[in-house]
Amino acid sequence: MVFEPFKKKQGLMLILLIAISVIACKKEDADEPDVSPRTGTRRELTLDSLYLYAKQIYYWQEALPDYASFNPRQRYASIPSEIAAYQKELFDITQYKLNPAGLAYERPIYGEAPRYSFLEAANTFTQHTAALGSAIPTKAPTQQLEMDKNKTAYLAITSFGLLQDMQEDLDKLFANFANRTVENLIIDLRNNHGGYVETVAYLANLIAPAELSGKVMYSERYNPLLQAGKATILRHQPYFDSDGKTKTYQGRQATLADIDFSEAGNTTRFNKIGPLKTIKKLFFLVNGQTASASELLISCFKPYLPIRLIGQTTYGKPLGFFAITIDTYQVYLASFLLRNADGWSDYFEGIPPDIGINPDRDSPAGSNQDSYIRAALNAIQGKAIAGSSAKAANPSNSQLSDKRMQQQIQYIPIIKRHYQLKNRE
Repeated sequence: MVFEPFKKKQGLMLILLIAISVIACKKEDADEPDVSPRTGTRRELTLDSLYLYAKQIYYWQEALPDYASFNPRQRYASIPSEIAAYQKELFDITQYKLNPAGLAYERPIYGEAPRYSFLEAANTFTQHTAALGSAIPTKAPTQQLEMDKNKTAYLAITSFGLLQDMQEDLDKLFANFANRTVENLIIDLRNNHGGYVETVAYLANLIAPAELSGKVMYSERYNPLLQAGKATILRHQPYFDSDGKTKTYQGRQATLADIDFSEAGNTTRFNKIGPLKTIKKLFFLVNGQTASASELLISCFKPYLPIRLIGQTTYGKPLGFFAITIDTYQVYLASFLLRNADGWSDYFEGIPPDIGINPDRDSPAGSNQDSYIRAALNAIQGKAIAGSSAKAANPSNSQLSDKRMQQQIQYIPIIKRHYQLKNRE
């Protein structure tokens, strides 16, 4: 989740962000406690700010020690590189909260890079998400997969790009599905690292039967401080709408502290759109690079429709983010938990498949020779799938051996562009 659209702002806007964020740890507001020094070098103030923001907006902020115990200025003073010091601090911050097995929720897959949270130079995030805006559903061979009196269709989504770029293609595909009264939909989410939640919600509403309208699709749960509106440090972060424009709130410029972070205010409900009303079963093709918004699409249907996952265990990313600017850096701290209508969000280790499939590199993806699709078609027909099981083909994230691919997944968070302010005027 990001409170800014992913496009370069005007130079003046960036200067404003930097100016506000540099003073973020000076505690100008009377109700913010003096937990850190008011003065210091630029690097010291940035080290303080990174800790102080985490202490208020990180999803697991309650696990962090107090400022004096953490002591960021002394702790990272010996690291020569500025960004290396900040990245080391972020890594340490993310390793405090442990899961029931005694392992950090954000334990790294490689090196000292948190599993979810990240930090980088301001405005460079667009480089990691540029592909999202241009991605559209593949013109995959839906016609090759017609079977059982045309009741089955196939749809591949490589990423959840901007809705404005994908909507026309999705509408055409689902109009075709409606004409065929499709009942079984195979959705290929392999290598889909995530994207915009508005696009996920739009696709979910195209798929959903009409009776789901009004029911919970998913909700976002923030930490208690954010929910109670007590994350006062966010007063130093301007609020921009999805067009990159500032907003006026109660006679002044809105800040992120004015956002409604309650779970009730961040619950998305189904609102059926499109002509397709016959879907009865969903089959998701997944692998270890299926992450973030892709997992959200799977999760939101679990309480309502029969679904089956085919492939390997997904990446495991049930968290969302919003961007904060500290000096010349943008920081993405895992800030909210994504929950479906049943309150389920426990897929930090990925969502395991119902039918395990070992990748077949000799078979073209998106064809009847694709082993994943063959397994889905067999499952639809009630046929046994020889030699496959969820356990047999469940390498989890160990299959992500390429460091660049791991970084790409990590750096594509759940992206949300539309929000509501508290006590709207």
